[in-house]
Order: sequence, then C-alpha cells, then structure tokens
Amino acid sequence: MQLMLNIAGQLSLEEFLALPEGDVYYELVNGQAIPKVSPKFFHSTLQLALGLLIRAWCKGKGRVLPEWAILLKRQGKDWASLPDLTYISYERLPKSWKRNEACPAIPELVIEIISPDQSVI
Repeated sequence: MQLMLNIAGQLSLEEFLALPEGDVYYELVNGQAIPKVSPKFFHSTLQLALGLLIRAWCKGKGRVLPEWAILLKRQGKDWASLPDLTYISYERLPKSWKRNEACPAIPELVIEIISPDQSVI
C-alpha cells in the first residue's frame, strides 16, 4: 500500500525522516517524498553483484549497504537521496554513529543504477 504524502505542503527533513517504514522507499526532493521506482530483475541483479564485489573489497575497511539514505543539500534545500549502493570507510564513520540512521558522513562511493523507466532527479 502506497502512502499519500504531503498533500498540504512541504515536508521538513525531520518529518521525512519520521515517516513510517514500509514496502515503498522514498527520497526527499524539494520538500516532497518521491517514491523510488521498484527495481526489476536486471537492476536487482546488478545491484547485488556490485554490492558483493564491493563488500569483498572493503572487508575490514568500511560498510557497503543498499538503499542507505544520504542527507544532502540541493539548491539550498534538504535532500535525502537513497542510492542503490553506498560505501563509507570506517575512518569516516563517526564514533557516535547509530546504526539505524541515515549515513552520518559523506561516503566515498555511491552508485545509482538508472533504469529505463526512471527519471533522474
């Protein structure tokens, strides 16, 4: 079931991060919760293959995770991107990092696989 989000106005970053988790993943763009395109077979296969390769390379060096939110600014507005894969080294992860939060620092690598039916935001 897809939620109807933000009918009355703009979502703040705090409101966006407080949204309940569900079957649909969202990115915050210009104050709107935009649903990500549901990946198909080739997208998922490529995401898994790249994730496994990067995980083998970074063993003991950092974290590689799928669909891990990154908090950015875009044209002066909060932007919560949800790339297909994110790699961040242990050197960049702050000691205060809580595991169930958005990526707490700028990662070294992000990968977004653009599918034919996906727009580039």
